Amino acid sequence: MKEIKKQFGGKPTESLLEHYSQSPNWKEDKFMNLEETTMEFHWNELPKFLYTQFFESKGREPKNPLPVAAFDETAFLSSDEEMRFVWYGHSVLLMRMAGKTILIDPMLGPNASPIAPFKTKRFSENTLAIIDDLPEIDLMLLTHDHYDHLDLQSIEKLMPKVSQYFVALGCARHLVKWGVKEGQIKEFDWWDDAHFDGVDITFTPTRHFSGRGLKDRAKSLWGGWVFKTGQESIYFSGDGGYGEHFKEVGEKLGPFDFGIMECGQYNKNWHQIHMYPEESVQAAIDARVNKIMAVHWAGFSLAQHSWKEPIERFVKAAEEKDLSVLTPAIGRQFSYSNENMGYWWEELE
Repeated sequence: MKEIKKQFGGKPTESLLEHYSQSPNWKEDKFMNLEETTMEFHWNELPKFLYTQFFESKGREPKNPLPVAAFDETAFLSSDEEMRFVWYGHSVLLMRMAGKTILIDPMLGPNASPIAPFKTKRFSENTLAIIDDLPEIDLMLLTHDHYDHLDLQSIEKLMPKVSQYFVALGCARHLVKWGVKEGQIKEFDWWDDAHFDGVDITFTPTRHFSGRGLKDRAKSLWGGWVFKTGQESIYFSGDGGYGEHFKEVGEKLGPFDFGIMECGQYNKNWHQIHMYPEESVQAAIDARVNKIMAVHWAGFSLAQHSWKEPIERFVKAAEEKDLSVLTPAIGRQFSYSNENMGYWWEELE
């Protein structure tokens, strides 16, 4: 029980709520999306949804654990001329940019539902052990506080390696509760930016929500990240539904050499907070992205589609829009100048 309670993270105290209320995105005692957004979920559908989610897994999970390529630290740290990336499934992204190591949404734990009666198991095994092989992390970023992006076990194991944290407004309280020093954390509202050792970083709007328990819904913000140097411009979309904010990101901060786009865990009941794959591609076009890859898939089964469907639809839509796409295997190092790497999932069931 104590461990489950710890999973909820920090509570939004009165003083924190007063601080959050200073944000222009705080209305009616919570953070709000730029467009009217609802979950479109009816409570009478809940029993059927829960049964399907936890007991009907055929095709929604791979038959065997998805392999993860071994980390090559020498190769990763030796290339400072061009960005290097490693994707670890779902939305976990390791980047090497301007001589700095940056880690986004490092949910490397085995279960995306740590407070639920049934587990949502990761498609790959022993992923927490990946942390042992990672180099020192100059900067960790968090898009929002959902369990499939902010994981207690991962944070506790990463803490000795991480120098600084950039997080969505409201997420700091969780890290502090778990032992991170307040002085290491900087919170961001939408369009806030900071210069980090040669990289300009901006927190951008998404159309989503937040919360780790029943009483903290929308009591922290959600968003994406933009990274710019004199040579490169990268967009990490973050979780969220399709909306006008993508055009605004493109107008204010684009064009982008590379976009890492949310694609997966969509459902008609929450279409406003997660994009269909075709919308993910259109969002990249709206944001003026030149080359794209899909994330938020190949990690967990959080929706009722098959595990391959997001990437299959994403690739097809990108081809139809004549947009270049990268499809790196889990754990493989790559740069956005790489040509397409093959459809590794086709060999798996």
